[in-house]
Amino acid sequence: MQKSLLILLCLFCFSACKSTKNASKPSKRTYKSAPTRSTNTSSTYETTAESIIDYAKTFDGVKYKYGGTTKKGMDCSGLVVTSFKKEAIQLPRTTSQLAVTGDWVDVKEVKKGDLLFFATNKNSRNVNHVGIVTESRTGFVEFIHASTSRGVMISELSEKYWYFAFVQARRIL
Repeated sequence: MQKSLLILLCLFCFSACKSTKNASKPSKRTYKSAPTRSTNTSSTYETTAESIIDYAKTFDGVKYKYGGTTKKGMDCSGLVVTSFKKEAIQLPRTTSQLAVTGDWVDVKEVKKGDLLFFATNKNSRNVNHVGIVTESRTGFVEFIHASTSRGVMISELSEKYWYFAFVQARRIL
């Protein structure tokens, strides 16, 4: 009995001693106009995220246009910037600038409204595509983005193409 109690206690101690990657390194925030999570309550976060997603979905089916931010044509970063702007959140216009905005988030912890970044060029890990998480639960992440081939659409991170192109997730809200 004492031996099994001791083993159980040791297992508990070792499992509780995890370190995190970003504990000692503060994240880089480029733009100050996005609200920080410390000032947002959970319900405010959810409401804001839902509003951003609902607005982004109004562009579903809009054709891809490099530099576009309207229903006449939209690119991936244009969709993100336009959707967040509806909630008075100013973000940088390019995907590379967005990729250093907000806080890094583990893909297993993404929530609605988080941004997913991808490297879609062959033999490159440079971020060149972005989408907004529309749905997230254990083992399932869905996002809206502007695809060059099909325009604004919703995809799943588990799709082979997106799974292998994924680079990082960031939280703005």
